[in-house]
Amino acid sequence: MPDTVKLTQDKPADANDGVYAVHNQIPSDIACVDDYQIYAKQALSHSSWEYIDGGSADELTLSRNRSELNKIGLMTKVLSVNAQPNTHTTVMGQALYHPMLLGPVAYQQLAHPLGEVASLKAASAQDVGYVLSTLSSISIEQVADNSDGSPLWFQLYIQPNFNHTLDLIRRAEKAGFSALVITVDAPINGLRNREQRASFRLPEGIFAVNLSEYVSASSSVHGLAGGSLADLLNSAPTWDTIAKIQQHTYLPVIIKGILSVDDALIAKSLAVDGIVVSNHGGRVLDGVPATIEVLGDIRQAVGPEMSILFDSGIRRGSDIFKAIALGADAVLIGRPIMYALATAGPLGVAHMLRLLKDEFEITMALCGCKSISDITSDKLYL
Repeated sequence: MPDTVKLTQDKPADANDGVYAVHNQIPSDIACVDDYQIYAKQALSHSSWEYIDGGSADELTLSRNRSELNKIGLMTKVLSVNAQPNTHTTVMGQALYHPMLLGPVAYQQLAHPLGEVASLKAASAQDVGYVLSTLSSISIEQVADNSDGSPLWFQLYIQPNFNHTLDLIRRAEKAGFSALVITVDAPINGLRNREQRASFRLPEGIFAVNLSEYVSASSSVHGLAGGSLADLLNSAPTWDTIAKIQQHTYLPVIIKGILSVDDALIAKSLAVDGIVVSNHGGRVLDGVPATIEVLGDIRQAVGPEMSILFDSGIRRGSDIFKAIALGADAVLIGRPIMYALATAGPLGVAHMLRLLKDEFEITMALCGCKSISDITSDKLYL
């Protein structure tokens, strides 16, 4: 590792001790988002790395998210843009300087002691929106206290006890969150074989603080009540649960985890405010399509009015361009948050976002796009 990064330990942490190297300098040789992944693996304990970086089962979907994005080409257009492209956009009536938000990633203190507060401050510094996970390692209220007014959304895991779900929503409303992102594609845990092999468990002091009043310490790392598969499925949410939540909140409701046209149309029939086309970063059911493969069909099915966000696999500014060209209004950034946090703390996350923003604007300019509305499917080489 370059001398700019000072580790606080001489050897890798034991598999389960949760120790990471704390540093706040950006390595001089980082030129793209993927470069952070290399440093993060060295900074994190083995078990934490396997939990963060791993996917479900054989990780076919995890790999497919990248390979399918890479298959999509770009069509350059010359002599058409002579000024910096305008990246401003609006999603569900909320202004975004750039069509991206930091997505909901659990237990960010695994990567840095400041956890979610560090990544929120980085997002704010880069004028990027932020989505806080139900499974954050820092509380809803404390994170909100560090917000500067940039878009701040709350991701909700529906709890087995509906009153607990309502309490989470009320807390988010009171704290000033401006949208509710309900994750629906993980009613049970995926087959996380890599973290099983590494015997991953949350280190002492890191836990789902937002759920501490509702669940016992023996619950799973996903913050859902423990029990048999039958018990978990019996308490799993349904579309009726979504409709019920809509009756109990004034916040815009976004459904995260849509992969099929049928599900997208059901969401539209419920008049939800938006959907996230997502396969949970390949962490739940292995073998499902890459999100970029289904995005275009979903956009065509729901029409131009519905807000669509996209996640799973974004690593380049050109990936953001491709997603927008195929129908997304904005994208969510996932694992790179943890890679950058583990490598260089909040400065790393801010730098990671700056890399994506610069790459996105360069792609827009070289493809002849002066604004977000110019990014259309004819700018791709399929």
